[in-house]
Amino acid sequence: MNQDSALGGKVSNSHRWWQLVMGIICMAMIANLQYGWTLFVNPISEKYGWSKAAIQIAFTVFVLTETWLVPIEGYLVDKLGPRPVVLVGGILCGLGWVLNSYASSLPMLYIAAAISGVGAGAVYGTCVGNALKWFPDRRGLAAGLTAAGFGAGSAITIIPISAMIKSSGYESAFFYFGIGQGVIVFLIALGLKAAPSYLKKGTAALKIKVQQGRRDYRPSEVLRQPVFWIMYLMFVTVAAGGLMATAQLGPIAKDFKVMDVPVNIMGLVLPALTFALAIDRVLNGLTRPFFGWVSDQIGREQTMFICFALESFGILMLYKFGADPLLFVVLTGLVFFAWGEIYSLFPSTCADTFGSKYAAANAGLLYTAKGTAALLVPFSSMLTAATGSWEAVFVVSSVMNAVAALLAWFVLKPMRKALMDESIPEHELNKEAELKALGRVPDRLV
Repeated sequence: MNQDSALGGKVSNSHRWWQLVMGIICMAMIANLQYGWTLFVNPISEKYGWSKAAIQIAFTVFVLTETWLVPIEGYLVDKLGPRPVVLVGGILCGLGWVLNSYASSLPMLYIAAAISGVGAGAVYGTCVGNALKWFPDRRGLAAGLTAAGFGAGSAITIIPISAMIKSSGYESAFFYFGIGQGVIVFLIALGLKAAPSYLKKGTAALKIKVQQGRRDYRPSEVLRQPVFWIMYLMFVTVAAGGLMATAQLGPIAKDFKVMDVPVNIMGLVLPALTFALAIDRVLNGLTRPFFGWVSDQIGREQTMFICFALESFGILMLYKFGADPLLFVVLTGLVFFAWGEIYSLFPSTCADTFGSKYAAANAGLLYTAKGTAALLVPFSSMLTAATGSWEAVFVVSSVMNAVAALLAWFVLKPMRKALMDESIPEHELNKEAELKALGRVPDRLV
């Protein structure tokens, strides 16, 4: 029986790919809640005279509610299935943007941001968790494609949203895109289904190349496992290190005196900063499924080591050679390419380690590291102010990624293997030892 024709003779392979596609579309529909926000800041400020700092508090509220509530939303997915959680998430996403269109006070803007954040987190956590359950054999690729949809949505709709803001005002853009995006998520949610239980450990038709645990850990049990906190530390370290170097890209380009310098790459000419930001959207999306797929083939920790080491190197090179406009664009692309894969590698590693049954809630616990990392980013401005240059920011960011690379290889890898081996009955381990002695590969690593 071929893997691409059936899954144990019960569910066609095409069905689970359709589940994945629906999840990706839902992710694309909520992308603007985060990536499109910047388009609305100036128009809101111009209308009400509020400071941009006060308006941006709404974005902070969104990020925190979108991130920190994902474990609860993931728990509901594991209990109730993906459909009801995404249905409610779609309603909240639409409601949040509709409220934004009417917000005439800062408290109302913050309330709308919180509602949007809860809705976006519900959709994000559900779609990633569902992908992990439907694809035990391709978790890295499935999680990567799903996470890539979160960025792709803004690339598709950024132009029409900008056009509507200019022609009809930001209120109309909030209102109509809020309703449109919410309705699409709601309708697609009706087709989402939970993965069948027999997929939890894979079937004979699935060729799984990475080690996976045999036990399903509840979230409360996961929090008691040291290996989870190693993953959490690594996630925070890499996310914060990358954000510290990239969140300040505009000021860095200005200080390097390359911001408006034209750069020609293959006949396309754009100012250096504009070029760098455009490459960010493309490579930050491509890296998620690409390195997710790589990790399905060679292992999670090996892929982490390669990516984090590449990120460490890229950040140092950006500091050293970033004053050259062309190298600024190229090295920025390298940094973004080596950074975005964290949103595919960590969820898939978590599900491999702690099982499929509670994959959404457990991945949600790990995803809160994104919020923790975001809280560390302001330290980059403090470092710059204290030292008078960007050197300390780049060095600290590079070291953080280098530490994460070493942790992946020398700490996470043996700890995960030991934990997953513990969940395998002794008679199965003895059988595997016999198979290895005969030169055969145990089924769980096929």
